[in-house]
Amino acid sequence: MSMRLALALGLASVAAWPGAIPAAAQGAAAVDPAAVRATAVKLADWQLGRLDPSHIAAATGETRNPRAWEQAVFWVGMTALADAPGTPPRIKQAIMDMGRRNAWRPGDKPYFADDHAITQAYLWAAANGAGAEARAPTRAAFDRVVDQPAVTTLAFAVPKKGGYSATECLDRWCWCDALFMAPPALAVLSNQTGDPKYRQFAIKEFWATTDFLYDPVEHLYYRDSRFFDRRDEQDRKQFWARGNGWVFGGMARIIPQLPANSPDRRRMEALFKEMAAKLLTLQKPDGYWAPSLLAPENSPPETSGTGFFTYGFAWGVKAGLLDKARYRPAALRGWNALTRAIQPDGRLGWVQQVSDRPDRVTASDTQYYGVGAFLLAATAVADMERTGR
Repeated sequence: MSMRLALALGLASVAAWPGAIPAAAQGAAAVDPAAVRATAVKLADWQLGRLDPSHIAAATGETRNPRAWEQAVFWVGMTALADAPGTPPRIKQAIMDMGRRNAWRPGDKPYFADDHAITQAYLWAAANGAGAEARAPTRAAFDRVVDQPAVTTLAFAVPKKGGYSATECLDRWCWCDALFMAPPALAVLSNQTGDPKYRQFAIKEFWATTDFLYDPVEHLYYRDSRFFDRRDEQDRKQFWARGNGWVFGGMARIIPQLPANSPDRRRMEALFKEMAAKLLTLQKPDGYWAPSLLAPENSPPETSGTGFFTYGFAWGVKAGLLDKARYRPAALRGWNALTRAIQPDGRLGWVQQVSDRPDRVTASDTQYYGVGAFLLAATAVADMERTGR
């Protein structure tokens, strides 16, 4: 990365980054699962006290929407934390209270995957005491998507006068982030209802998006088709960390919902392992992944992508898909990097704000989805360490 690009991304002082600490402090020493969970609960409590997004640097109307994806990913992380042993009951209660405030409704756009992310929390609630009431609006929304599927290209084209809502392909999963937002919920819904149509739809569309956006040479996903031909100043392809984190974390949530030994499960497990092998080579010595995965030089810490990759590595080790000797140290380095990003006021810092590509990030930047990724990583690391002793 050139100094000009570094300045554009807000990289004023490499020495000030949490990654710029002595190498001895960046290692992969074992961690105490109870301490990991306690750290997660503390951060969850911090965020629960700040559901008003006034603390978010680039808050928009979507940020303020409790049914939109930004807050939804926080609640997805909360469900993982609620499932962890020893978690205080207030975490589960917070999820239930959120769902009832929202009347268990997905977002307003019927085909838009980002508006489906919150349903993952609703379905968790349905299985943990809220009952069919919590599931009904989600099922109705997905019945429409599955029974009357959108017919459109996966090519991403933003009109000159318009935005995401005017982009036709968003009625399907034409951006890689979508593979975290919608398919895990569809797969869970099939398992809760016994109707395979939701899972079948999710798998069909997952493979369509993968066939379109996955680079078989680099073993990474383009964010969308606009990035197929983009290159940086060193002629490197641009693969966005958080975009790939959405996919990698999404697979960790989808795979357990697929029938054991089914062809689709075996295929997704193979894809997960192939992607993990590439990501392992891209983790920086400080434990973070660069915002632009193939451009690590002079890159800042970035905790949303790092959170999802750490989650995927730890989950993969626990699930027996990833070799413990290779991937456990990487997961622990990622966890240590995430904890170093917690700021003196308790926030998780260095979270790149809403974007579709590598962008500026500063120590004070936080976001609901970054906290959600942190909670997923924390619970997976604690589980990996608890069962690995």
